[in-house]
Amino acid sequence: MRLADLSEIHSGYTARGRLDPVLEGGVPALQLRDVGASGAELGSDLKRYDLGALSERYFVSGGEVVFRSRGEPNVAAAIQDPLPEPVAVIVPLVIIRPDRDRILPDYLAWAINQPDAQRRLGLEAQGTGLRMIPMPALENLEIAVPDLSMQKRVVEFSALARREGQLLRQLAARKDDLVSAILGEAVKAADLKEIAR
Repeated sequence: MRLADLSEIHSGYTARGRLDPVLEGGVPALQLRDVGASGAELGSDLKRYDLGALSERYFVSGGEVVFRSRGEPNVAAAIQDPLPEPVAVIVPLVIIRPDRDRILPDYLAWAINQPDAQRRLGLEAQGTGLRMIPMPALENLEIAVPDLSMQKRVVEFSALARREGQLLRQLAARKDDLVSAILGEAVKAADLKEIAR
């Protein structure tokens, strides 16, 4: 099913000039750098900006998906529900508001980030120096939509697989440290034995 048939899609807010953070007041804003390269996590330390009176359409409050339309990678991230306060979304991020009766935000982000969807979006990419995914390419992206319980299982399994990967990387790093320590001690012991002769 076309993504545009499953959700409302529009660009984030286009700032008229440089955005300078404010220490007090303002609103938190989500920018390209705040969306991880894997799409799995958003930055937690969002800066605040004085953006004036913005339309509600530029804010997310939880349950939406944001998409990195420029640069690489062009991944999506689900906005956890609920957020402590609404967050403004800045271009080149795109806001996707899924019809939650048909598709879960976490599943939608997962589906957009799958290799096949990424390949299809890549075929539509424009620009040589800075890659950009045009809005029609995103709107026309075909998404498989199983029932909500299956979507939930896919998201849970994907999260478990990601966690397993993190744990395996930690285990490998600790194993390397242990082997280095053991070999270092063996070398020292051999050196002391040689000196004692």
